[in-house]
Formats: sequence, structure tokens, C-alpha cells
Amino acid sequence: MEIRDATEADLPRIVEIYNSAVPLRNVTADTEPITVESRKAWFRAHDPGRRPLWVAEENGELVGWLSLGEFYDGRPAYHATAEVGVYVAEGHRREGVGRVLLGEAIRRAPGLGLKTLTAGAFSHNGPSLRLFEGFGFERWAFFPRVAEVDGAERDLVVLGLRLE
Repeated sequence: MEIRDATEADLPRIVEIYNSAVPLRNVTADTEPITVESRKAWFRAHDPGRRPLWVAEENGELVGWLSLGEFYDGRPAYHATAEVGVYVAEGHRREGVGRVLLGEAIRRAPGLGLKTLTAGAFSHNGPSLRLFEGFGFERWAFFPRVAEVDGAERDLVVLGLRLE
């Protein structure tokens, strides 16, 4: 598996992978598919030297992606903290793609000036919670019933990992 910086040409596939998670109702708080156009500013906000967006390719197919985003709207005091997002293509889930991407993020984060990684997951998303906890992320916060998906209130778990 090759991990590389995403290019704008990858954006349609990145959006396709993200949208494949929307119907699951346990991965994203979006309840409707997003568009490539709506993600262009988000894509351009990722700086490979500071807040990268990486894609995983296997046999020439983009099978997953990971973003390191600004934490708390990028306020200066949080410069050494990033929020992790990991998404894996349908048909490639539970094949280790997420583990490879997250392992790479943890390994490379100090070189990006990061000391802390955070992630959010719905409490009913066991696979994501296990993925992060398997890398030493701890449950730092619990927000009960802060999201509503299809009329069901959902809890959010905030996970964190100190890198030093």
C-alpha cells in the first residue's frame, strides 16, 4: 500500500469514499451526500507540510484517506494539535487500510510540529473506537446525545493521543 499526499485530482474519489459512509449512520454527522464542489475549500486548507491530507493506494486504486485538520478552528494556541479523520472505501474496510493510515499519521505527526492528535467518533461506532484505542488513543470526553441522526440521538466520544 502506498501513502501519498492527495492531489486535487483525487478529490472526486475522496468525496466518493466519504459519501459511502453517510448511509452507515455511524461514521459521519452528515446525513446527506456531499459534493466535490463543497469540499474544494476544505481540500485546499490542507497543507502537506503542516496539515496533510493523505490517500492510500493499493494496486492503483485509492482505497482510503486520512486528514489532519486544524483543531478548534485553527486558533493559534492549538498549533500543535490536529484532528484526525480516517475514511476507507467500501469493499476495503476491515482490511487494515485505516490502521496503515493512522500508524503513518502517528509516526509523521512530530515532524509536522504536532504533539497531540484528537478524533471524534459516535459511541455506537465500535470499529472506529477500536481503531483509535488500538493505537493508544484514550477517551478524553463524552458528549451525550449531541447529534441527531434519523430521529435517534447519538453520543460523541472525543479521543486523544499525546505524542511525547
